[in-house]
Amino acid sequence: MTPVSSHSPHGQSPLRTVQVLGGGNAGSSAHVRSLAAGLVARGVKVTVCAPFAAERTYDFTGAGADHVHVPRSSDPVSVAALRTVCAEADLVHAHGLHASFRAVLALSGRRVRTPLVVTWHDRAHAEGTRGQLLRVLERRVLKAATVVLGATSELVDGARRTGARDARLGPVALPARPDPPAGPEDPDRLRPKVRAELGVIDRPLLVAVGSLDPHRGYDVLLDAARAWRRLDPAPLVVVAGEGPLRGELQGRIEGEGLPVVLLGSRDDVPDLLAAADLALLPSRREPGRSVLAQEAFHARVPLVAGAVGGIPELVGDAAELVPPGDAEALADAVVRLLADPARRNELRERGARQAATWPTEDETVAQVLSIYDELTQPTPLL
Repeated sequence: MTPVSSHSPHGQSPLRTVQVLGGGNAGSSAHVRSLAAGLVARGVKVTVCAPFAAERTYDFTGAGADHVHVPRSSDPVSVAALRTVCAEADLVHAHGLHASFRAVLALSGRRVRTPLVVTWHDRAHAEGTRGQLLRVLERRVLKAATVVLGATSELVDGARRTGARDARLGPVALPARPDPPAGPEDPDRLRPKVRAELGVIDRPLLVAVGSLDPHRGYDVLLDAARAWRRLDPAPLVVVAGEGPLRGELQGRIEGEGLPVVLLGSRDDVPDLLAAADLALLPSRREPGRSVLAQEAFHARVPLVAGAVGGIPELVGDAAELVPPGDAEALADAVVRLLADPARRNELRERGARQAATWPTEDETVAQVLSIYDELTQPTPLL
C-alpha cells in the first residue's frame, strides 16, 4: 500500500482536492470513481463535481468522496458553483476537455493560484466550425493547466504541440468491474449459455463494443462482413453499443443480408467477450486507451484492431493490427485467425503477458498522488 499523503501545502490538514467531471464519458467517469476511492483511502479529502446522473451511475459518495452537482455546461451558474467548491481546494483535477474548460473559468481571476491538473483521456473531435471551437478550447485549457496527463503518448505529444507547459504520460488503469453476485452459475458454463442466447452454437462469434459513431469504423466492419458470408460456417458479428448511426447500419445489415446483429447498449460486456472467438476494434480514431482492447486481453480473447492512435502502444505484439479503414485487411485477418487455432492461442498468451504490464488501479492512484504532492508541498528554503 502506498503511504498516506496527509499534508496540505502548509502541512496542517489533509490534502483537499476537487475532481471535475463532465459526466459524458464512461471511461473518465470510471477513472474518477477509482481515483476517488484510492485517494480517500490514503487520507486525501476528495470532492467530485459532476452531474447528478454521473453520481447515480458511479456512486462517488460510496467511494468516500463528497459529491457536488455541477451541470455539464459552461454557463455562468455552473461556473459559479464550481468556483465556490474550488475556493477551499488545495488542488483541482479536471478530466476531459469540457470539464477542464469549466475548471479554468472557475479558477481564473483568483489571487491565490490553485494548481490545476488535467487528464486527457481522449481528444475531442469534430469538423468545421465546431472543430475550430474545440481547438480554441484545447489551447486555452492546455496553456492554463499546471500539469497535463495524457493517457497515451499520442495525447501527450498533442498536448505539448498545442501549448502545454508540462505534459506527462499518465496511463489510466482499467477499473475492476464489480464481482457478480454469488450464485450457482459456473463461469465455465456461462460461455455456452451466452452463445446460445445469441443464437451462436456451431459458428464463430465475433464481438465489437463501442458507440455507433462514425469514428468507430463500423461501416468498415460491415464491408468486411460481406466476405465472411462465404465462410462455412459463417461467423456472427455482434456489436454492443448505441449511437446516431444505428438506423444507417441496420439498413445496410438488412439490405445486404450481413451476419451482423446490433445489440444496443449492454451491461454484460465481459460475458460477451468471454463467449467470443475474436474481438474486433475497427476504429479510424482511437487516441486514448481502448477499454475494449483492455477487456479483451483480460478475457483472453484474441483481438483484431486498426493500427491507429494509442492502439499499437497499448497492445504491442499481442493483437492482429490492420490499417485503419481497410475492410479487405480486416476481413483477411479474421479469416486467417478463424482458420488458425494455434495463432489464436498464441495471441491469448501474448495478451495476458501484455496486460500484466499495464498499470493497476493502485499504481495509477500512486502516480497521481505523487504529482499532487509535487504541486502542493512547499518548496524548502535554501
